[in-house]
Amino acid sequence: HLGTDKYGRDLLSRLMVATRISLAVGFISVFISLVIGITLGLISGYYGSWVDKIIMWLINVVWSIPTLLMVIAISLALGKGFWQVFLAVGLTMWVEVARVVRGQVMGLKKKEYIQAAQVLGFSNIRIMFVHILPNIMSPVIVISAANFASAILMEAGLSFLGIGAQAPIPSWGSMIKDHYAYIILDKAYLAIAPGMAIMFLVLAFMLLGNMLRDRLDVRI
Repeated sequence: HLGTDKYGRDLLSRLMVATRISLAVGFISVFISLVIGITLGLISGYYGSWVDKIIMWLINVVWSIPTLLMVIAISLALGKGFWQVFLAVGLTMWVEVARVVRGQVMGLKKKEYIQAAQVLGFSNIRIMFVHILPNIMSPVIVISAANFASAILMEAGLSFLGIGAQAPIPSWGSMIKDHYAYIILDKAYLAIAPGMAIMFLVLAFMLLGNMLRDRLDVRI
């Protein structure tokens, strides 16, 4: 039992509920980024030519904008709220996925079995999603674990700034915001506890990403 916060609410219960919020933001944001990133990466790498140039231009434009600034801009455009955080974070994390997928596809489309599939008359969509995609999922899975950790940090940052999950929904970022003044008083744990929760969850997913990289990298 960790006692109550300054509003008399049970701190441990709010920490546990906020865990669900962070995990939900991570899962849904990563899913959105994978759908956009994999689709654009496959199209760009497979077709090449002017299609590749247009998508790469879009990727470079998004890549050049500071991530947190873009997340804040999207959040303000969509409005403050729970679901807006999912979209804002997901719409900023697809770039890295698209770049990696594009690079993998460009190397893979020259393989004999892809050329054989083209000769057999399979559709481009089938070749991309059935024959190419399963063979490039290893680096995508590793990136997803890292993006999951980034999404948790972004959600906490947005909530701390007051444009993330809104009250009464508990969020680790908003819990730190409400109690950071207590760090210099005798109840520093009110701010330290959610901060430690963020740190341990992010660390867990970074370690998971490293483990997946080691397991899935056939060159090791």
